[in-house]
Amino acid sequence: QVQLVESGGGLVQPGGSLRLSCAASGRLVSIFPLAWYRQAPGKQRELVASITSGGSTTYADSVKGRFTISRDNAKNTVYLQMNSLKPEDTAVYYCKNQNFWGQGTQVTVSS
Repeated sequence: QVQLVESGGGLVQPGGSLRLSCAASGRLVSIFPLAWYRQAPGKQRELVASITSGGSTTYADSVKGRFTISRDNAKNTVYLQMNSLKPEDTAVYYCKNQNFWGQGTQVTVSS
């Protein structure tokens, strides 16, 4: 069993920044990739970024150059630094490891 607890969401103005955190615990979390997904109202859940245990990263085209994913293997925690936020980044952001999901954290970008 794996538990994933996200934090760091909130309301931010366009152009602002937020940092999301996801603390992972449980079996094998350290050897599998950790990923951030998001789901906006009326849309499918989509991959935002992922990072392997070795630090290799993947980003959605829509966030390249603005978001940075990082991982602290000692703490089994993954971060998502989000800069230059846009209204279209508004969504619930979820952390994923193996086939397990966190509960999500709301990010709202609005003036």
